[in-house]
Amino acid sequence: MNKEISPIHSYFKLPNTISLVAGSSEGKTPLNAFDGALLDAGIGNVNLIRISSIMPPKAEIVPLPKLPMGALVPTAYGYIISETPGETISAAISIAIPKDEDLCGLIMEFEGVCGKKEAEEKVREMAKIGFEMRGWELKEIKSIAVEHTVEKLGCAFAAAALWYK
Repeated sequence: MNKEISPIHSYFKLPNTISLVAGSSEGKTPLNAFDGALLDAGIGNVNLIRISSIMPPKAEIVPLPKLPMGALVPTAYGYIISETPGETISAAISIAIPKDEDLCGLIMEFEGVCGKKEAEEKVREMAKIGFEMRGWELKEIKSIAVEHTVEKLGCAFAAAALWYK
């Protein structure tokens, strides 16, 4: 029996929903600070699968729903951990949305020793540059950022979580 092989795209379900989240935390160890920042962002009880920075065409940006514990969640993220008391650290994420709905969006992430405003400005600028590199027209940019002033050991985290709804 000779079965016709389906096109490759039929094997992959594109995520059609995306949420921007950010959080920060202190921790006793770097990993505990990171875990606390994930909890603060609302995605601490799922498994993040780190992805590069492409949003599928026509994906809808929505507030983060309650995700099932242990879910595998494709996520683009940036984070920074610092053990310098008094230092301000920030993480930011942006999504550049194209005018042409058949094109993908771009997700950009940034982390650094700076304030929230500077981090968000940088990540938005990176999104604009990504569109310029592709020669695409930009419809809009959505972004979120968080800053954290380190007490002993802190983490700032920002992410775009994608899933199929």
